[in-house]
Amino acid sequence: MANIKSQIKRIGTNKKAQDRNRAVKSELRTVTRHTLAAIAAGDKDQAVVALRTASKKLDKAVSKGVLHKNQAANRKSSLAKQVDALGK
Repeated sequence: MANIKSQIKRIGTNKKAQDRNRAVKSELRTVTRHTLAAIAAGDKDQAVVALRTASKKLDKAVSKGVLHKNQAANRKSSLAKQVDALGK
């Protein structure tokens, strides 16, 4: 355990940020799974709604510094490509 007061404080803030990041990443996995489930079911309307939600959550994660912007763009692109393929 740290003896320096500022380091003890940093441990606390790091823990808080870790918990917040874990919650956000978990939510991202959940919305991605919902989108993939709608795609697997072949339900275009539900997939579009789920994709919109997933995109919004991914953008929010980028703005909060949880994900890199390119990582979010890659995930959104991959999901959008799969949703678009349903229409054909």
